[in-house]
Amino acid sequence: MVVLNRWVREEGPQTTARKAGESAAATTANRARRDGSVAMAALGFRVSEVVLCVVSFSIMAADKTKGWSGDSYDHYKEYRYSLFVNVIAFVYSAFEVCDAACYIAKENYMLNCGFHNIFVFFMDQFLAYLLMSASSCAATRVDDWISNWGKDEFTQMATTSIAVSFVAFGAFAVSALISSYRLFTHASS
Repeated sequence: MVVLNRWVREEGPQTTARKAGESAAATTANRARRDGSVAMAALGFRVSEVVLCVVSFSIMAADKTKGWSGDSYDHYKEYRYSLFVNVIAFVYSAFEVCDAACYIAKENYMLNCGFHNIFVFFMDQFLAYLLMSASSCAATRVDDWISNWGKDEFTQMATTSIAVSFVAFGAFAVSALISSYRLFTHASS
């Protein structure tokens, strides 16, 4: 099987077997260094996902006002949807933080099965789309509320939660890029 890699700088023909061995060792060392950097970046984004999701669903869960005009997030399906998706994203990303830390420490995943990279890629994509969907739905409800009754503490808390959820979407999108890189580089090797 012949593999063509256009990203490798072409050098003249190797004159000795020693140069070829050194080149292969350097390539292996570069790949190991790059994989280590990717693993650290993946861990960093996973930790940010955990923090952002917990902040987002905590703000949304605390979004209850008292008094005659009191309202609560649980009266609106859009806010419940946003809360639910952020909780799911939090649980998944917390598991992935443990998995990424295990990989960095032992160079092996906690659940090492044949389809780990495919599963992580699928879940990152799925949760990124869910977070975007939930945040968009909740933002529409806030916009409707503000246009009908004006801005108040209830809408400000919901807006803050939604903004943090959109940032969490960004972190999941980057994690999806990292997991796709891992999936396709490990599939080709």
